[in-house]
Amino acid sequence: MSPSNRGKGPVVSIRGRLLAFALVLAVPAAAWAQGAQIAFGSLDHDASLPVEVTAESLSVDQGDGTAVFSGDVVVGQGTLRLSAARVLVVYGSGGASSGKISRLEASGSVVLVLGEDAAQAQGAVYSIDTATIVMTGDVLLTQGDNAVEGQRLTVDLNRGTGAMEGRVRTVLTPASDKP
Repeated sequence: MSPSNRGKGPVVSIRGRLLAFALVLAVPAAAWAQGAQIAFGSLDHDASLPVEVTAESLSVDQGDGTAVFSGDVVVGQGTLRLSAARVLVVYGSGGASSGKISRLEASGSVVLVLGEDAAQAQGAVYSIDTATIVMTGDVLLTQGDNAVEGQRLTVDLNRGTGAMEGRVRTVLTPASDKP
């Protein structure tokens, strides 16, 4: 190595590595800014299972076919758990007497847990017929040690997938070879 190149070889190598690392991180970062596809829950969720609701109070309106559960509401369906301050149950044709739920509209500190995945938001709508849940307002999704934040999370329970939108943010932790 000539005296004029002394010390420059490793610098170029480090710069090259940093550039490559930045490019690897830039592609996912661009994808996160647009919206992110996320695995959510498992494919074994059965949206046809009965829905169990517990709460401090219940109010039923036969006129518009709704029921309002309020106060520490917990909704369960198979392994799915949804908790909120208030849940509006909208019944299908035939109203509350039919017993067929069309959708659940949760509000107030909503938490959704399915398997090892959990999400919290200001509100959520669970459409039973399509097996989709849309969570809105300061959504935080946690999967193990990983977390993703956004404004809207759409979960497809049939496919076990989710999509986060609206100024999506996450912290990526590189794998460590250190014990």
